[in-house]
Amino acid sequence: MLSVVRATPRPEFEEAEGVSDAALVAGVREGRIECKEQLYKRHVAYVAGMAARMLRSVDLSEDVVQDSFVIAFSKMDSLREPAAFRGWLASIAVSQVHRRLTRQRLLRILGLDRGLDDAPLDELARDDCTAEVRSELAALDLVLQELPPRQRIAWMLRYVEGEPLEAVAEACACSLATAKRWIAAGDTRVQAHVRLATRNEPS
Repeated sequence: MLSVVRATPRPEFEEAEGVSDAALVAGVREGRIECKEQLYKRHVAYVAGMAARMLRSVDLSEDVVQDSFVIAFSKMDSLREPAAFRGWLASIAVSQVHRRLTRQRLLRILGLDRGLDDAPLDELARDDCTAEVRSELAALDLVLQELPPRQRIAWMLRYVEGEPLEAVAEACACSLATAKRWIAAGDTRVQAHVRLATRNEPS
């Protein structure tokens, strides 16, 4: 997927489990292609999964992965704390997700949505999930679609991806107070859905 990281690694980086992100970032800054490859391999699943769940589209998530790593590697010199590469990469990916969500929302308002969604939450659920859980995820997915992009991203980072508040704020490039506000606003809508669903359950 990412041509810039296709290279034969040097022996010392062939198995990078014990190599820190900071060391790999330093290698990238030295022009070492194998370090790009290892950073990509280490973090691609996280970025791809997060993007797919937020965008409800595997195809669009692949675009986010591609763009996020290209941007990250091209701006590596601007990363102040090499050990914080994952959070920095997440903020780039979230920015790319936000751009696409905003465009999707506009297309939907204009009636020009081409139906690119192919990965609603219930389709991304684990294979061992029950039909009831999948039904709840499908209903939640509809609620999340109605949220403004920033609220949707912040809420999903917190409650779907399980990120701490500080990481949500970093990824969303906002203050902690703003992240809390976006999460709370999204949660108000989600909890309203939960209360309605509970009232409608057969006694």
